[in-house]
Amino acid sequence: MRTLGVEVSYEPDLDSAELTARLPGFNVLIVRGTEVNKAAFDAGSALNLVIRAGAGVKNIDVATASERGIYVANCPGKNASAVAELTFALIGCLDRRIPDGVASLRAGRWEKNEFARATGLRGRSIGILGLGHVGRAVLKIAQAYELTCYAYSRSLTAARAAELGVTRVASAVELAKVSDILTVHLELSERTRGVVDRKVLSQLKPGSFFINTARDELVDYDALQELVVEKSLRVGLDVLPGEPTTRIAQYRHPLLETGLVYAVPHIGASTDEAQIAIANETVRILRSFLTKGEVPNVVNIAESTYSRYQLVVRHVDQVGALANVLAVLKRHGINVQELDNTVFEGARAACAKIRLSSRPSDACLSEIMAFSGEVLHVDLVTLPNLA
Repeated sequence: MRTLGVEVSYEPDLDSAELTARLPGFNVLIVRGTEVNKAAFDAGSALNLVIRAGAGVKNIDVATASERGIYVANCPGKNASAVAELTFALIGCLDRRIPDGVASLRAGRWEKNEFARATGLRGRSIGILGLGHVGRAVLKIAQAYELTCYAYSRSLTAARAAELGVTRVASAVELAKVSDILTVHLELSERTRGVVDRKVLSQLKPGSFFINTARDELVDYDALQELVVEKSLRVGLDVLPGEPTTRIAQYRHPLLETGLVYAVPHIGASTDEAQIAIANETVRILRSFLTKGEVPNVVNIAESTYSRYQLVVRHVDQVGALANVLAVLKRHGINVQELDNTVFEGARAACAKIRLSSRPSDACLSEIMAFSGEVLHVDLVTLPNLA
């Protein structure tokens, strides 16, 4: 980042409250897991951009950022391989009970009769809930293991499923029914919160594996705790309810006391490969913002506006020409929703494409065209209604 010519303040140990006190005067904020709340945005009046150095933006108050006109971006997919690798590490451990075997040997016991029992993975069925970056990486590994692959995703079409070589099912419930191994790889949203509920979990066959390396809020952990014992489910987790906000803390959960659950402390993205990929993507976003004014992976830009009209103004490229056009629109109470201005070779003329919330009157257009020394031509285009 420093090679881009910006002044960098590297303070990775700030908590949310300390961050709020430090933000005044900073234009760009880059965080990993630190919460960026409304108070932070209130304090950071100079902020233009917040980058989450990771997937998702769960720890950022995106709604407040949008109200303040602050870009929020993240680094999707850069930790996909790391999370997929951990997913299969957990699956392998569940099948071969590797942690228990290691503990037995470390205690001085040789229990081959006990730990030589395993079903094996080849030929078993795996259900992948969510086929984003991580889900597709898991699918690729599953196919290498020669598992029979099923998937459910709202956006998964029959054609896309055929292209990926996976069998599409109609719902999360149907996915659980056909899966010896059910693994969750959804992003968290209000639509997906709690999607793996009791109804889904109850469809798992006795002895099935359940893996969650995505978000704890996707799963009903109370139901999971009951069904682990009732159905002898084997569970592998990287995400747990009420995780500590610090890297070193005390943590207990009843699920971990069943003897049927293997869990790790949210380390899915914590490989050197993933961290370097995320760092490179963070710098790419910052470089694009600084050099081109564009924000890759931005999450809070409206996909479409309510613009119904576009004003195309070819004008002389000189000070005040475009400002005069905007001043006329302001006098007539017409809101500009999008504006793109292109300067032609030689820097003598430019073309402004201005998307408007309402149709300018003939009087308004006449006022704009009256700047004959600056405005070369004006067209008004009615935009198609694609709602």
